[in-house]
Amino acid sequence: MTEADVIQIIREGFLTAMIICGPPLIAGTITGLGVALFQALTQVQEMTLTFVPKFAAIFITIVFCLPLTFQRISMYAALIGDKIIRSQAGG
Repeated sequence: MTEADVIQIIREGFLTAMIICGPPLIAGTITGLGVALFQALTQVQEMTLTFVPKFAAIFITIVFCLPLTFQRISMYAALIGDKIIRSQAGG
């Protein structure tokens, strides 16, 4: 396995992690901003009010993104498997 292969695996790993973690983080951030705006407008300063909407938004986003998550993880695993097979066959 060459340095280029290792760099490609690391790069694909970071890209896969960003693609998988991006949608739930964006959903949580947008929901948090919406709840914060609601609290600022209504002057309701309840600390536990932010947890339920954020949890629900993140959970729903994860459920809807499961096909994308499994596809990206399987592509990444196939890439690593191909690299391992090529390095074993070549060496």
